Amino acid sequence: MMGFKPSKARLRRLRPALLVSVILITIFIYLRPTSIPAYSTWTTTSVQGKEDGVVCPNSPLMKDVFVVIRTGATEAQEKLPVHFKTILTCVPDFIIYSDMNEIVDGHEVHDVLNEVNATIKKSAPEFELYERLRTRGRDGLDYQTTFGSGPSGALDNPGWKLDKWKFLPMVDRALQERPKAKWFVFVEPDTYFMWTNLLEYLRQFDPSKPWYIGKHMYASAVLFAHGGSGFALSRPAVEKVSKHWSDKKTEIEQATLKGWAGDMILGKALSDVGVDMFWAYPHMQGDSLTALNWAVEKLERQTWCYAAATFHHMSADEITTLWQFEQTWYRRNPSGSGAPLRFRDIFNNLIRHRLRAERSGWDNMSVGREYSDEALAKLSQNDIDNLSLVEQNAHSSFDMCQATCEQQPRCIQFSFVPGKCAVSDELRLGRTSDTQCLEYSNAAGKCVKEATTTGKGDDVVRSGWIMDRIPGYMYWLDEFCDTVHDIWVTK
Repeated sequence: MMGFKPSKARLRRLRPALLVSVILITIFIYLRPTSIPAYSTWTTTSVQGKEDGVVCPNSPLMKDVFVVIRTGATEAQEKLPVHFKTILTCVPDFIIYSDMNEIVDGHEVHDVLNEVNATIKKSAPEFELYERLRTRGRDGLDYQTTFGSGPSGALDNPGWKLDKWKFLPMVDRALQERPKAKWFVFVEPDTYFMWTNLLEYLRQFDPSKPWYIGKHMYASAVLFAHGGSGFALSRPAVEKVSKHWSDKKTEIEQATLKGWAGDMILGKALSDVGVDMFWAYPHMQGDSLTALNWAVEKLERQTWCYAAATFHHMSADEITTLWQFEQTWYRRNPSGSGAPLRFRDIFNNLIRHRLRAERSGWDNMSVGREYSDEALAKLSQNDIDNLSLVEQNAHSSFDMCQATCEQQPRCIQFSFVPGKCAVSDELRLGRTSDTQCLEYSNAAGKCVKEATTTGKGDDVVRSGWIMDRIPGYMYWLDEFCDTVHDIWVTK
């Protein structure tokens, strides 16, 4: 199998540029200002207010976009505050809907479930939590026994179950709040939306037509936009589905009672009124900076080449880091002076310098092939005999794990804990961790198989990348971009 190598024709075109790049990089290293942040891990330095120089987009569309954040009492106080210090400092018009009225960091959070049918509230078990929240406020929460579900939610978390009831009511309420808005953007508190790019993306569409724009998901024979990735509705689409909600409320609530996800129920309702979902992949992502496979390709669209609009499952530290990166980027490249931020720009300027030959206490989510006593025990003797001696001993040390990856032409990264080695052809950044991710679910947005460590002494996760393959990996991906004529997907 070939490694990550650019074509000969591209190499011939790149040689002069590479020589210039080496010279410029050398100059930059010696002359770069010390005030520009060079992050080595996720950082959480303070974010300045607008009066101190925050760079916000100068888009004529901004005043016509209403941003709706959907959250719940089980996560609001933990996940909302970072947004008030970062992205929302540039968003002039937003509202927060939840399952309880409260104030978070001085911002009002609105209960959006108060209009759900009283009979449903009495019969659906998840509304027991809602009743406690309504009568006792936060005293009605029991974090020790009921919650703590993590960034992806949990199917047995009543807060997660309540969430499906919010979608149609929040769309209807948003229209009541801003009946003249041209666009409604719906996100979750662990969604990072790149405000400048998102506004530019929406500018490509005619808001007088019914649009339903998002990252595609398909379940129970319904195509719908994934809520965590964020989605946008034009006013005509909101008007259509709100009227449908009003006319068919009992029917839709019964469907919600039986269904498992509110974004699916909303997608079905929109389909029923003739508003089909527009597939905005790869602009809107279901993964975070931590978990994204930078070479992922779906729908014959290589993510690397397109403009980025959203990420999901973002921690507060990741949100702060990406916000700071955007601020630095737009100070150097004022809005309107260049092309929108693409995924490859984020990788080249934010991710690449975090990669190392070795990072201790770090899991880079090498979810390819596993080498361990357990994994070897599942192989036939013939399969074991076909492994190289290095592979057979990959799980014996970090160095042998690295050597195993180096033996495989397309292997780009690996991770090691005592007794387990994992290698992967997919490049991910990963995160600080005491566990080694061995299997990742894109649908759930989390690891579903892990190896644990104590995090002490030698019993830690150690990860590495094959550093001399990174340039070839980047050139290989850049070649896909030679045939991409528009970095926005609009048809």
